[in-house]
Amino acid sequence: MGASLSNLTDNGATMGPGLGDIPESCVACVFLYLTPPEICNLARLNRAFRGAASSDPVWENKLPSNYQDLLDLMPPERYQNSSKKDIFALLSRPVPFDDGNKEVWLDRVTGRVCMSISAKAMAITGIEDRRYWNWIPTEESRFQVVAYLQQIWWFEVDGVVKFPLPPDIYTLSFRLHLGRFAKRLGRRVSNFEHTHGWDIKPVKLELSTSDGQHASSECCLDETEQDDVNGNHKRGCWIDYKVGEFVVSDSEPATEVRFSMKQIDCTHSKGGLCVDSVFIIPSNLRERKRKGVWK
Repeated sequence: MGASLSNLTDNGATMGPGLGDIPESCVACVFLYLTPPEICNLARLNRAFRGAASSDPVWENKLPSNYQDLLDLMPPERYQNSSKKDIFALLSRPVPFDDGNKEVWLDRVTGRVCMSISAKAMAITGIEDRRYWNWIPTEESRFQVVAYLQQIWWFEVDGVVKFPLPPDIYTLSFRLHLGRFAKRLGRRVSNFEHTHGWDIKPVKLELSTSDGQHASSECCLDETEQDDVNGNHKRGCWIDYKVGEFVVSDSEPATEVRFSMKQIDCTHSKGGLCVDSVFIIPSNLRERKRKGVWK
């Protein structure tokens, strides 16, 4: 209505063309430079904008070059005869693979590829022995389960993923939680009965790729200094620990990424740690996720 009113002079005579007169093809050209949320918002303006917002060329521009590799992970009947807009919407939700222990999806704002690997897909030393490890079902994990370490001397977690990631700079991180958590009377509570040993020596995090890239970092998962108000801020919350970055220059051949987390100094035991997953996310998206605006 605002566009129509803007075309009238004070005496009711019409002026030149307005927003509703812009050809759909011109609107589509503008949409090539906008993000998917912006396109969806502008689709409400009028018929031309709505038509351009459903155009295949517009949405193909938002999809990664190898989006077919993601579609190949699901049954063909889920995407056959779908528009590119519907395909983008489909791929912006997690697509499971490798028995549901890994997921890949598109960031809703940029269309870039993100990935998560469950602890279930990792090789964890001692995981079969319930004296050391337990699997805890929880809604706080996208995979609905996390590995909980009670106590161990040799701490080692290894994993590998092979996937045709599109060209980008990626950051790999472990998602960890100090202490065991549960819900009691509707409230989330954390128990640190088994939490010990993580402030003595750092954990070593490493990654390597099939084309020879390497990255590593070290960090103490626990802290001895207490915050006067909140206590130890690393306890009782999920934290993403960055391992490092790697660069993908081409989606073919598929990139193989190996990653590990170790604290194998057997002079002391350690325990009270939840291992949820590993994230592989385009590096500048990880910063947006850290600030709480990741989609």
